[in-house]
Amino acid sequence: MSLQIGDTAPDFEAQTTEGPIRFHDWIGDSWAVLFSHPKDFTPVCTTELGYMAKIKPEFDRRGVKIIGLSVDATDDHERWAKDIEETQGAAPNYPIIGDSDFNVSKLYGMLPAETAGEAGARTPADNQTVRNVFVVGPDKKIKLILIYPMTTGRNFDEVLRVIDSLQLTANHKVATPAQWRPGEDVIISGSVSNEQAKEIFGEWESPRPYIRIVPQPAGKA
Repeated sequence: MSLQIGDTAPDFEAQTTEGPIRFHDWIGDSWAVLFSHPKDFTPVCTTELGYMAKIKPEFDRRGVKIIGLSVDATDDHERWAKDIEETQGAAPNYPIIGDSDFNVSKLYGMLPAETAGEAGARTPADNQTVRNVFVVGPDKKIKLILIYPMTTGRNFDEVLRVIDSLQLTANHKVATPAQWRPGEDVIISGSVSNEQAKEIFGEWESPRPYIRIVPQPAGKA
């Protein structure tokens, strides 16, 4: 199964370190980030889970829930959490899915459908494609997919930046330019005619007819 931006995020039931969930019910009316890992007790993933724990308040402030996934059982996750806290200075403060049956990894196209066997017998290299970040909106649609190699730790500050853009552009007829940061100028969406833009934005800077620059609209809504 190959997922794309705009697809409905597959729903599933799973056991997590905070108990059983049904994914869509767990998301509720929030945004969500699902980030996956090939194996417990791996070095790069250890740093990622610890960093996410440290910046969770930033996701909370944006109304975004965080959930991790690793291709091992939840009791392994709980033992790993102690290592994460001791080495990274923060233990996971969000649920982590136990995917030892590979169900979620296969649903989300991170492992082949024919994957089988014991999760404990698989190496990180066997699961190296389970290194995705999915941002899911309150409408349960996938808004962002990032895929990282095992050797490169993920930039979760960039995930926050993208979420700021996604939440802004979901509620205003604008797009954000390269390297945009909250508070900087934005671009009027190409789907908005000049007549509509005048009603909404008044005036704009236009270095080219197809580039219409305005200050960021206030707020998300």
